[in-house]
Order: sequence, then C-alpha cells, then structure tokens
Amino acid sequence: MRHAEFRQQPEHFPTPRAPEFPPVFPAGGGPDRIRRTVSLPQSGPGTEARPGRPAVLHVVQQTDGGVARVVLDLVAHQIRGGSPAAVACPGGGMLADAVRALGAGVHPWRAGRTAGPLLAREVGQLAGIVAAAGPQLVHAHGPKAGLAVRLALRGRIPTVFQPHVWSFGPAGGVLDGPARRWERYGARWADRIVCVSETERRKGVAAGVEAVWTVVPNGVDTERFRPAAEGERRSLPPLVADLPGSAPLVVCVGRLCRQKGQDVLLAAWEQVLHRVPNARLVLVGDGPGADALGASAPASVRFAGDEADSAPWYRAADLVVVPSRWESMALTPLEAMACGRPVVVTDVAGTRESLPPGHALFCTTPAQDPYALATAVGDLLLNGPLRRTLGRQGRQHVLAAHDVRHSASAISDVYREVSAARPAGGRGPAAR
Repeated sequence: MRHAEFRQQPEHFPTPRAPEFPPVFPAGGGPDRIRRTVSLPQSGPGTEARPGRPAVLHVVQQTDGGVARVVLDLVAHQIRGGSPAAVACPGGGMLADAVRALGAGVHPWRAGRTAGPLLAREVGQLAGIVAAAGPQLVHAHGPKAGLAVRLALRGRIPTVFQPHVWSFGPAGGVLDGPARRWERYGARWADRIVCVSETERRKGVAAGVEAVWTVVPNGVDTERFRPAAEGERRSLPPLVADLPGSAPLVVCVGRLCRQKGQDVLLAAWEQVLHRVPNARLVLVGDGPGADALGASAPASVRFAGDEADSAPWYRAADLVVVPSRWESMALTPLEAMACGRPVVVTDVAGTRESLPPGHALFCTTPAQDPYALATAVGDLLLNGPLRRTLGRQGRQHVLAAHDVRHSASAISDVYREVSAARPAGGRGPAAR
C-alpha cells in the first residue's frame, strides 16, 4: 500500500479526549531551558553514521503494548532488509530483549512515562546516546520520545516523529493547552510526522501543527496472526480449556487501563448474559486497572494476565471486543481480523479506517456506551453465519491493506525521502 503525504495548514476538525502522558515542560522552563542544559551533537561529519553503526535509531519510552510491537516489527523488517537498526528505550517490558534477539542494538534510556522534573536529564542522556550511536536518521515513537528527541537534536539529524496517539486530547484539563503548544513548536524539528490514520493526521492539523505529513496505517504479521487450523481452535491453557464446547467465548486483549475501556465492557457484560446466558469473557493483559476490574468482575469473566503470544486467544474466540476510549489505530482489531475472527470496536479515531467496507454497521459502537456495546456483542454472538462472514472478510482485508510488510515498506520510503531532502551535512526542519 502506498502511503499518503500531505503538507497542509490547520483546519477545523473535532478534537478527541487526551492521552495518559501529555508532555509538559519542567516547572520554570520550556524548550529554551532544556536547550541551555544539554550538550547537543553538532551537525556535519561528526553525526554521520559510521561503519557498523545503525542507519536508523528508534527511540521509544513504551516497552510493552502496541507501540512496542510496532517498533519491533519495523526493526525486524529493517534487519531482514540488510539495514542496521537500533533502539533506545528503558529497561523492563518485552522490547529490549526482543530487539536483541533480532540482532539489533539496544541503548538503555532511563525515561519515565511522563514529562516532569527529570526531563532535562532524560534529554541530555538521549543526546549522548545519539552521539555515540551515530545513526543516519532518528525515528521517535510516542509523545514522550517525540518530546525528548526533538529537544535533544533540534533538527541536526534527520528526524521522523510518529505520535501513535497525540499528547493532547484524551484527558483534557490543564495540560491540554501546553501539550498543543509544544506540538506546534516542536514540529519545526521533525522532517516528517507519520500518522497511523487519516483521523490522527487531521487532529494534528486541527491543533495547529504545521508539518510534512505521511499517513501509514498500522500493519500486523499475517503469518503469525492467521486463522486456526482444523481442530486447533480450543487448544488453549487450562484457563478456558474446561469451557463447554457450546459456550461462546468473547476475548478482549489489551493493557488493563482506562484507555482500553475494559470497565465499560464489564458494565455491559450483565446485559450480554441476559441474552446469551452461557457466554464467557476472557480479559488478556495486565496493567494498573487489574485489581479494580477483578473486584467487579462476575464469575463468567476470567483474567488471563499478560500473554507473550495473543494469537491463540484470538483463534479461540467467537468474538473479539475492543472497547477503547481513545486510539489512533489499534493493533488488536487488525490482529483479530488477521486470525479470521470478527470484532466489535468502539468508534474512536482510526477505527473505521481499519475495518473492511460495510463492517462498521455491525462492528462499531459509541465509546463509553455499555448498552450499545452489549447490544452489538449480543447480536453477533447470536448470529453465527454473520460472524463467520465477517471473519473471512476481515482476514482478506488485513491481507490487502494492513500486512506489516506493506507498512514497514512505506516507512522505509519515508526514510529515503527524508534523507534525500537533506543537503549533505545540512540541517533540516530546524531552519523553518
């Protein structure tokens, strides 16, 4: 799939509610304060990639979940293509070990989830990592990494920023304004901003962010995420192996937190049981909301905890539900459809762009609406032929539009375009 590129001025577009980690500057400062406290690598020959050094350095704060999986898929694609890559990220989570297993370099970056008093130190450490690694290009993933990378480099090295979810919008409140102002200011230090959906790009434009835009929809590994072979579907751990074969199984995969909306699904579940009394629900994942969700869950709900491989759970499911409060383009629906399973998702950013044509009628509900969610889930659990049709069509749609090889290839095109647009040893968007 060919990506779409835009250079556009702001326009009016509805603004969503704001992410869990809106970037703000430490008290008493802003970009200029950070600039004074950090020794930055200089442009020119000293920052060119040296033999054995990565062509691309990915910088990411989140080491688990969807953003980490996107980074891992990109690194795997780049390594297979003979392009050396490295990742700067905190310890913990699955990302660092998985990157090392691919043969790529890992640079420990001690960075917290939010921007706070330690931001100047985090930016300084990242500047040192970039100077030591000597990449040709830096790709920042997520708002925190985007904040630190752009403050550390200020356009001295070709820079791609991929928000995944904007730093403004979901939570609202006093941090929303500073987050918007930062994104408008920081855009001058990105050669390209990559969005995973057209909706995400429009939100940036509406917020006043002026940039060269590229939309590259998320992709998944369609060989790893594939339909079940005959007789494989109920090959699961003991957690659900004892379920009666006739019990319809609903699976929800995601970090247990407010963003992912499992509390809304639990609020809807009693109504689902009124229509489908033998239905069972499994929540796959872990996170800060685990205790509260466990305390309110009925006996028909089971918790699988964090799973390294979610594919068997998709294959076992009769229906996969993604009740998120906000996203840009979630991976879970794509993974489920790649496994041939139908989905019910909330109608948040990127959702309709990820579904096959015509599926929104059956598969989307408003966010934070337990009644609508229960109705959609119940309708599909009671309609086996429709579920099978949606599952087949979903698999074909992901193969055609959301295979990870397509998205990784489109990102490689972005790297080539960004590098080609730079004069030798020159500075990029910092001059804008």
